[in-house]
Amino acid sequence: MSKLFQVIDIKTHSRTEIISITSHIQSVVKNSHVSDGFCLVYIPHTTAGVTINEDADPSVKSDILKELNKVIPFNDNYSHLEGNAAAHIKSSLVGSSVNVIIRNNNLNLGTWQGIFFCEFDGPRNRQVIVQILKES
Repeated sequence: MSKLFQVIDIKTHSRTEIISITSHIQSVVKNSHVSDGFCLVYIPHTTAGVTINEDADPSVKSDILKELNKVIPFNDNYSHLEGNAAAHIKSSLVGSSVNVIIRNNNLNLGTWQGIFFCEFDGPRNRQVIVQILKES
């Protein structure tokens, strides 16, 4: 399998934030010239994550954050001394990677789907790692 590896830099601006990175990932796919294969999106941070969800209505992002913050409050007598235990828990629940099928040099996402970087301990400078695998 041939592959392409790229790192995308992301700057977040809030303590918690969900940012659409679909266009960034699609650019990596287009530049790979891979017609059919797989795209792995990986977040190398313990207080951030990545997910696929609806990208048509911006209120979906705020609803997700609202509910995550409700279920996992920032301050809940956590043992972790750095003060960001809630961010670690949210990151574990959301996950650090997603895989998307590539067909005809495009991400094979559903009609309303997008790929989102999830910040849980910002603002920070972050990275998104993208690995393209070509179908053999």
